[in-house]
Amino acid sequence: MRKESKVAAGWWDYTTLDNEILNDAAKLTPDDLAGLARPGFKVSFYDTVESFFNAEALEYISSWMKATADNPTGICGPIGPTEQLPLVAQMVNDLELDIKNGHFWGMDEWYVDGKAMSPDNPLSFAKADMDLCFSRIDKRFRMPDENIHFLNHDNLKEYTESYDEFKCLVMQGGQGEVKHWAFNDPPKREGAYMDNPPSPEEFRKQSARAVDLHPMTIIQNARTSGGGVVTNIPPKAFTVGPVETWKSEKISISHPGWHDNPFGMRLTTLMISK
Repeated sequence: MRKESKVAAGWWDYTTLDNEILNDAAKLTPDDLAGLARPGFKVSFYDTVESFFNAEALEYISSWMKATADNPTGICGPIGPTEQLPLVAQMVNDLELDIKNGHFWGMDEWYVDGKAMSPDNPLSFAKADMDLCFSRIDKRFRMPDENIHFLNHDNLKEYTESYDEFKCLVMQGGQGEVKHWAFNDPPKREGAYMDNPPSPEEFRKQSARAVDLHPMTIIQNARTSGGGVVTNIPPKAFTVGPVETWKSEKISISHPGWHDNPFGMRLTTLMISK
């Protein structure tokens, strides 16, 4: 039986991993991280925050500029970091880029009283995407609203099917304190998962859905998005799943340095590499 979590009794998380893995990750140097790259897994470093977010923004631009009427393509992004989003809008406007054939998938949305959070709520991820990016793009260049796919309580099936209808070239997002991708948090230790978490094969069958959020995730989102007011953060959210992730051509996991900590960067790099 795996050990108990050190931060949230009754949950799975990275603190239940074997100590040997955790200790190996903690010892990694920046040079070690670069050396963990392998075919299919690229490790990139940036000298400045500005160059980092420019690279993030260019993934949007590249995904949209490859789109045609016959071959629509796009990008799925982010719950954070979001600092690249205004840069995306600025690049499109200043360069007068026609992105009408491009698509965007919102990665997550809060779950409140059985429904997706209203886009009028200041915490809404759809609101953040619109305010920081799409509402800033000149309508002469922007894709139509139907090309912007936000998760909702009544469109989960259609959302998943859209990844077959249109090609997601990049799924871009940060990594959470609990080491999650999107809101694919580790589950509670209950029922079938009392003694062991889901197997990789079982986990990869999960598509866009509503999930319970690990306590670490709630605290992190209060810190990064809610002024530290933990009680304002919903305990559930809608999230893109492994099914949609594996349908994307490339996964781009970004670490600006303040969503997850340096240990998290090391641990994820080690586990993906191995």
